Amino acid sequence: MKGDIISLATAVIIGGAFGKVVSSLVKDVIMPPIGYLMGGVNFSDLTFVIKEAVTEGDKLAPAVTINYGSFLQNIIDFVIIGLCIFMVLKAYEKSKKPFAPVAPAAPKGPSSEDLLTEIRDLLAKK
Repeated sequence: MKGDIISLATAVIIGGAFGKVVSSLVKDVIMPPIGYLMGGVNFSDLTFVIKEAVTEGDKLAPAVTINYGSFLQNIIDFVIIGLCIFMVLKAYEKSKKPFAPVAPAAPKGPSSEDLLTEIRDLLAKK
């Protein structure tokens, strides 16, 4: 039981670190070229403004926005992480299959046709 708990804790820690690596990969490596190809779009700046920012005296009420660019980055993160986990699980399942034991080959002997031919020849000699 202790080995399973330690393995689970290790998987959670590595999964968290892997998530950060994939997030950085998407944010810093994948999305900038895609944004460049789409005309210089920065995906983290893509928003839909519901209500503009308002200044009332000394207070600044921030804008109310839907940040769909960040959402797109998170979807790409999820797809990459899911693909990696799928590949790891497939490899694990493949390595988990027991190898079929090789049965010893049956000793080769004469076939039934050879035996019948030999009997026929012996009967013909008598």
